[in-house]
Amino acid sequence: MRIGHGYDVHRLVEDRKLILGGVCIPWEKGLLGHSDADVLTHAIMDSLLGAAGLGDIGKLFPDTDPAYAGADSLLLLQEVCNRLKEHGFAVGNVDATIVAQKPKLSPYLEEMKHNLAPILGVEESRINVKATTEEHLGFTGREEGIGAHAVSLITERSE
Repeated sequence: MRIGHGYDVHRLVEDRKLILGGVCIPWEKGLLGHSDADVLTHAIMDSLLGAAGLGDIGKLFPDTDPAYAGADSLLLLQEVCNRLKEHGFAVGNVDATIVAQKPKLSPYLEEMKHNLAPILGVEESRINVKATTEEHLGFTGREEGIGAHAVSLITERSE
């Protein structure tokens, strides 16, 4: 087995959708980025790529490439999972934490797991997504941005 850690952060701005784990969350601000800026999915992708020794999402999907402008991060996650499979790996489990002062994310966590599980090729019980605030400290506490951490375990595929 191999373990990987991923981290991502994006700035909150007006006139953007807030998408986390493929869920469009109604709120006054969204995350700024080249793609849909889904920090949760980006952190998960980086944790998987790190576990497999395959670099990171900046290398795989550079923000200088217009092909990824506005990209759906769930589709990018599918590409990461395809690469894992090509290299002989399968996802074991994922544990992720979204760091955001607002909005309240608990009503959306199960839907995020529901979106992520089929792409990762695992049962929803193998994915844990949680959210926390930073008690008004730092850039997330000041509502300037949202971050996410993810830890993934991958194994060699048995076929």
